[in-house]
Amino acid sequence: MRTMVFFDLPTSTAADRREYTKFRKYLIKNGFIMLQESVYCKLALNATVSEAVAQGIRKNRPPEGLVQILTLTEKQFSKMEMITGEYKSEVLQNDKRLVIL
Repeated sequence: MRTMVFFDLPTSTAADRREYTKFRKYLIKNGFIMLQESVYCKLALNATVSEAVAQGIRKNRPPEGLVQILTLTEKQFSKMEMITGEYKSEVLQNDKRLVIL
């Protein structure tokens, strides 16, 4: 199973930024990996372990902001489709780069 955590936390004040950093470090310390900014994922052996992970997140959540937990099976997680945009480079790959001094 996979436990995914999505969060949207305020960062307008120094106290908010400290809470954000504290929560993010909690996730990393407990084995979560970042899939995207504010989206973290952890592998869990079964539903019991996944619920224990969710309880830990509930206990350590920041006082403000939105934190969401989604539990997926490995089969569901493996069906995730990765879509990326086209890679564009500003580097010219022809003789237009040549500068004669």
